[in-house]
Amino acid sequence: MFVSVTRLRIRSVRFLPFFAIYAIRSQRQVSRSAGFLDGALLADGWRTFWTVTLWDSQESMRGYMTSGAHRSAMPHLLDWCDEASVVHWEQQGHALPAWAEADRRMRNEGRPSKVRHPSATHANLSYSPPRTAAGNRIRRA
Repeated sequence: MFVSVTRLRIRSVRFLPFFAIYAIRSQRQVSRSAGFLDGALLADGWRTFWTVTLWDSQESMRGYMTSGAHRSAMPHLLDWCDEASVVHWEQQGHALPAWAEADRRMRNEGRPSKVRHPSATHANLSYSPPRTAAGNRIRRA
């Protein structure tokens, strides 16, 4: 199985409504995407959002990422975010990793994504630990 984890911090409240529209559209898209098995969203404190998704293959994840609502959202994140990062890995089994594992992998194996207005902690992924009590599952449609 292929795991994809993303972390985004929206740099200003003025971008939150636009981000929310694209996030809802992307969530609908992922739940209907070929190869998507399971996922979760985490609103981690003010303006910070995590996703973890489980796929049957990297190709399936890339198909989702480069099409539809997700593809439309990606260029906006350059300006909307002051922190963005991603990590991927292969695993055995269909269980979603816990948020603590997603955080550990992000810090140890992840990479920052390009943003135009990076925070001081963006490049070295030295963000605060996530508050993991409020995650929501993404189910297949």
